[in-house]
Amino acid sequence: MDKNKKRKISFPTAFTVLFIILVLAAVLTYIIPAGLYARLEYDSEENVFLVNNTNGEVDTLPATQETLNNLNVKMDLEKFLDGSITKPIAIPGTYEQIEQSPQGILDIITSPIQGIMDTVDIMIFVLILGGIIGLVNKTGSFDAAIAALSKRTQGKEFLLIVVVYALIALGGTTFGMAEETIALYPVLMPIFLATGYDPIVCIATIYMGSSIGSMFSTVNPFSVVIASNAAGISFNEGLTFRIIGLVLASIITVVYIYRYAKRIKKDPSTSLTYEDKDKIEERFLKGYDSEKVVPFNWRRILILLIFLGAFPVMVWGVSVGGWWFTEMSALFLAVAIIIMLLSGLSEKEAVNTFVAGAADLVGVALVIGVARAINIIMDNGMISDTLLFYTSSAVEGMSGGLFAAVQMILFSILGFFIPSSSGLATLSMPIMAPLADTVGLPREIVVTAYNWGQGWMAFITPTGLILATLELVDVTYNKWLKFIIPLMVITGIFSILMLILRTVIL
Repeated sequence: MDKNKKRKISFPTAFTVLFIILVLAAVLTYIIPAGLYARLEYDSEENVFLVNNTNGEVDTLPATQETLNNLNVKMDLEKFLDGSITKPIAIPGTYEQIEQSPQGILDIITSPIQGIMDTVDIMIFVLILGGIIGLVNKTGSFDAAIAALSKRTQGKEFLLIVVVYALIALGGTTFGMAEETIALYPVLMPIFLATGYDPIVCIATIYMGSSIGSMFSTVNPFSVVIASNAAGISFNEGLTFRIIGLVLASIITVVYIYRYAKRIKKDPSTSLTYEDKDKIEERFLKGYDSEKVVPFNWRRILILLIFLGAFPVMVWGVSVGGWWFTEMSALFLAVAIIIMLLSGLSEKEAVNTFVAGAADLVGVALVIGVARAINIIMDNGMISDTLLFYTSSAVEGMSGGLFAAVQMILFSILGFFIPSSSGLATLSMPIMAPLADTVGLPREIVVTAYNWGQGWMAFITPTGLILATLELVDVTYNKWLKFIIPLMVITGIFSILMLILRTVIL
């Protein structure tokens, strides 16, 4: 070993980044006062409202519009009766500080275990996916497909980015496609690398397609629809404006990706991941030789068709069939079994290949669990409601464009602490939406500010999917930040200007 060789300082892994944030979240539970809003929940079996008070007591009230009016919950009773609102909502004017619940060392240590237990459904999905990827790779199906696609896209490589981005953004804006995109990285990364792009281009295309689509949601039932219901308005209010925002933001994002992709295509050494090029290609293009002709025979074509066919089925299941990770995992497990039977591998070789493929994604699965631990610490410290109380107080009395712009910024902060879109909507909308009435603005402004603010923070928030994504493709967080921060600034300024414009033309 060369003693004179300087030891290279590397950016910490996703696990270390998450653990640092976990500790900081625990520290906040000592600093930020604990507090709660009383919550209102509809019991469909008994046809009554249940009010969970801050002291732990539960009151039963008749499920009538009069009850809602008396509680200052400015929503239509029908939203509860038809199942539009299923989660408990915060009751305005009921915030109370409660006894502090600081999270200590034992809580920090146990929270990742609880986080893994809470996200086991997602982790199983990821592991099954890893097993399938291993099987498809073993059959040579990916190599054959990459070779065929590379020839067909010669000189038109950027078209691949536009098509993939558009399809994922469509999924994001309609049903909040996010976790489902994890399945796409092992499939698309080899294709992007073989066409001369780097991992950042692949991540940006998939992750930003999902993020921009979800941020500028049009009819997503898990964000804009549930937020509109909780705000007491129809999700059709502001729909045209949100569609315009989606189109313009997508153009901005695709142009940004294009400029980066064009630069590294011309000079690969300008890639943010250039120093890791060999390691990443070894992982995703292992055994792939552009000069080697891999026959695209009936077996490989059939395996790919079955594998790729699972994705539209998954999209249908999530958006229409009421599926979640249990059903998605079952779908891909069935696909894995079919591929095993078609692969031509022996029983032992097929099973061992599946297990080895799953093992490759264990790190990704654990990152998802540890990220959940941060939310557990903040929930147990009971500081989320306090942050909502402070933020709602901050915008009270503001007017016009300033009100809209500050709302978006505050929702981006709340989005870090409450990464669940439906959770943030049901908690915040009954508190935030009526503030628009006091300044003479329609409540759709608050719904849009919520959607854009939370979505904007999702570009980088470690409690979301980004660290799991980066772990999946061997890219460190600092490299993603270096790529995404300029786009984040551009998108943030664009969104605020759009919100201000909306308040002017109303």
